[in-house]
Amino acid sequence: MTDKLVELPSRRATIKLARAIAPALQASDLVVLAGDLGTGKTFFARALCRALGVPSSVDIVSPTFTLVQELQGRLPIAHADAYRLSGEAELIGLGLREARGEGAVVVLEWGAPYVQLLGGDALVVTFEHAASASARRARLAGVGRRGSEIMLRVPE
Repeated sequence: MTDKLVELPSRRATIKLARAIAPALQASDLVVLAGDLGTGKTFFARALCRALGVPSSVDIVSPTFTLVQELQGRLPIAHADAYRLSGEAELIGLGLREARGEGAVVVLEWGAPYVQLLGGDALVVTFEHAASASARRARLAGVGRRGSEIMLRVPE
């Protein structure tokens, strides 16, 4: 597994990263978002969904309580949150493997423990707080062949 560190000094930089990743995504890809509370996972997910063509008229909210939000952009998207799940059985119950098998891009917040359960081959984006209060950074890691391909297509 290889990785790449991207500094995110502003919200605009986070949007730029999402816009850089979106063109590399194809049907059935898995994007896993990790990091502490408040590091920007949902903000990034919203920016990624917009970059994938979800219209601004569609609300993209944290799926913490709904667990899965189905969206339509240039590809179908399943935006999910595993924060409140108690284990693998609950994750399986969300139908994310099936959604992925049907061609949806799965964007999973708090999903690092479930990468292999969802078939591996993922781009894992881990958000961290940086030096200043508003700055963040993202560590991109490609898991498997497809995950590595996506990561490598993201410009420096």
